[in-house]
Amino acid sequence: MSMQTTSDNESGEPMLDINTTPLIDVMLVLLIMFIITIPIQTHAVKLDLPVNQQNNPPPPIEPIKNTVGITAQNQITWNGTPISKDQLRQYLDVTQQMNPIPELHLQPDATARYELVDEVLAVTKQAHVQKMGFVGNEYYMNIF
Repeated sequence: MSMQTTSDNESGEPMLDINTTPLIDVMLVLLIMFIITIPIQTHAVKLDLPVNQQNNPPPPIEPIKNTVGITAQNQITWNGTPISKDQLRQYLDVTQQMNPIPELHLQPDATARYELVDEVLAVTKQAHVQKMGFVGNEYYMNIF
């Protein structure tokens, strides 16, 4: 008795097994094509920037470098404009989404409180700032 195939099925008996390998191959190809064509979800951060009561425009975010200063009066500045720590975090988050990422220059005054400088450094670390440098270190040579 020979094995049942489609060509010698004169007896009318049903086939004993179906070859599922081509079906699995087609399904795998379709799965791979489906995975490739799914659009990559872009990670977007929606920020609600605070509105200043004096209707001052927000400090501009420069594409090359931005300077965060700490004055002798313990005021945080962004490119010369006074800001709060919350605003600093929002501006840093915006700069990290830009391409290319602008440099951040930290320029504390020699007489500024170290605690405030440390808090600003903590904010920059939480914002995952990638390009950062300290400027104005020569001002500290005459203190000690």
